Amino acid sequence: MKVTILGSGTCVPRLDRSACAAVVETGGAKILLDLGPGTVRRLLHCGISIFDLTHIFLSHFHPDHTAELVPLLFATKYPDESARQGVLHLLGGSGLKRFYKGLQAAYGDWIVLPRGQLALREIDTLAGETIFTDDFTLTARPVQHRPESLAVRISEPAGISVAYSGDSDPCEALIEVARRVDLFICEAAMPDEHKVPGHMTPSLAGRIAARAEAKRLILTHLYPDCDGVDIVKQAAQTYKGPVVAAEDLMTFTL
Repeated sequence: MKVTILGSGTCVPRLDRSACAAVVETGGAKILLDLGPGTVRRLLHCGISIFDLTHIFLSHFHPDHTAELVPLLFATKYPDESARQGVLHLLGGSGLKRFYKGLQAAYGDWIVLPRGQLALREIDTLAGETIFTDDFTLTARPVQHRPESLAVRISEPAGISVAYSGDSDPCEALIEVARRVDLFICEAAMPDEHKVPGHMTPSLAGRIAARAEAKRLILTHLYPDCDGVDIVKQAAQTYKGPVVAAEDLMTFTL
């Protein structure tokens, strides 16, 4: 399994940090976790075409996690509508179909792919869901941010696993999703002294990782307030395993 942080930032425009996104490569699957502004260019930087993607998982519908869905779908129609080989699976929480129809109402057929190229799967946010494929198992659980918000765990048949928090306040579902994962990509939007509702801080992310017994913690979704603060040290107050502050295009091979 290979995991690349495509975007470690937020809605704040920056040259060094694109908005939140990561890609997981396992078996024949390439799974995009969120796609805020800058994601498609970051994919190209690591040698992945939009036509290579097999799945897109949306943790929730905020623009800094979904804004490049429209450009990606539009670009998929070039040079012609037969360019994509295989189905692109779009996964998200309750309201995904309504969200897509709203985009379609604004952009019309420019984001409508030929029949059989795009498959939407709406996950019940109240209960969560586990999805099995030949290449991986995906487990999504509801977290505390938006009504549709989900955290996700991706496991390959050999047992290697990665978890992605999306945006969330601390909750038991995050611990469940991250239980003994090899890599836990967790948002730590603000430093400890600037906690805001709906988001975590480094020490809170560390506490979740410690309770989950995650093997490695990656802090991501970093606002500029984190600049100049030792967020790794803050996380280390509550978690004794390896901690890394995410940077764009950082890659982990598991």
